[in-house]
Amino acid sequence: MGIFARLAALIKSNLNDLISKAEDPEKMLNQVTQDMEQQLVEAKKQVAVSIADEKRLAKQAEQEMANAAEWERRAMLAIKAGDDNLAKEALSRKKEHEGLATTYKDQWQKQKAAVDQLKTALRVLNAKIEEAKRKKNVLIARKKRAEAQKAIQETMSGLNNVSAFETFDRMATKIDQMEAEAEAASELHEAYSGDTLAHKFNQLEQTAGADDDLMALKRKMGLAPPEPPKATPPPAQVRVEGQAGPVAAPEPELSKQEQDELAAALAELEAEEQREQARMKR
Repeated sequence: MGIFARLAALIKSNLNDLISKAEDPEKMLNQVTQDMEQQLVEAKKQVAVSIADEKRLAKQAEQEMANAAEWERRAMLAIKAGDDNLAKEALSRKKEHEGLATTYKDQWQKQKAAVDQLKTALRVLNAKIEEAKRKKNVLIARKKRAEAQKAIQETMSGLNNVSAFETFDRMATKIDQMEAEAEAASELHEAYSGDTLAHKFNQLEQTAGADDDLMALKRKMGLAPPEPPKATPPPAQVRVEGQAGPVAAPEPELSKQEQDELAAALAELEAEEQREQARMKR
């Protein structure tokens, strides 16, 4: 292979590679379907012209048959008039029109057969174009789905990068250090500023609840002695003037509701006693 042939092959391969990379499936499919639709429009125009020719040939055949019938009528008229020569000329013209009618009829039949084939081909072409449109929509949907999957995979590949997770871990460690430093500064501020005695009592109150909870759990598990009963405080006593020793404090006065409930209970007891006495007398 000569140098120019090799150079031509190299240029051709590079051009084909560039064209393949530049081809967008969606754009190419849309362009192909548009071209198909344009071809369908042109095919319909051609079929329409063929149909028009068929109809024209049929009309011409009918017209020639009508002309032949007219010349036959004229020949009959000449015979009635006693002019045989004129009748022969009319019959000759009739025969001429019958020949034309036969020719037109034959051409019409051929044109009709061709039109029928064109109509069938047109229907097939239309069906193929509709099928191509449906396939185009499916292919475009597949292309978009593939693009979405590719984008997701690229994103996942970026997330799977070790350096990204190392950055997250490093930032988490840094934030933990910042929180620890802030807590230490807060403790130092409380310890060396303000009321230290109040701070100690606050810590004592916080730990006291935990000790009580621990002791209660130990008593529940049987690891500690039960809680001792609480001592009942003695009744309050007051000193009355003129009396040697202390006396019990007077009971508090009952409320109106309590007095009504007490009166109702007493009345019910009295009624029960009266019914019992009446039963004894019987």
